[in-house]
Amino acid sequence: MKIRLESVFISDLDKALAFYTGVLGFVKNKDIPMGDTRFVTVVSPEEPDAAELMLEPNGEHPPTKAFKKALYEEGIPLTAFLVDDIQEEYKRLTGLGVKFRSAPERFGNETLAVLDDTCGNWIMLYQSHSE
Repeated sequence: MKIRLESVFISDLDKALAFYTGVLGFVKNKDIPMGDTRFVTVVSPEEPDAAELMLEPNGEHPPTKAFKKALYEEGIPLTAFLVDDIQEEYKRLTGLGVKFRSAPERFGNETLAVLDDTCGNWIMLYQSHSE
């Protein structure tokens, strides 16, 4: 069993696509019309054949909206992305105006930071340290 597709619920597809590609640095992989919406995925430019992240519009789905709102209000990240150098990413992203809930902080062998994706989600960045 392998993970190849993960989704993140977003409030505005075009805004999310701009943030995930233009700010975070992912690359648009698929953009398929699906009636009133589109099936859009992004991938890491470092691993374009690995997992895809689907930008899933939450639309008028009350359970999704309630779930997202509850996670956001509690400060719980919806998903996490691995980075090679979390301090450098934090510096780069804050320079681009990204809002962080928490600056990088080390916990055991992991350093974590949490950012706002501008589409209703907290996203965790993490760096693993081998010791």
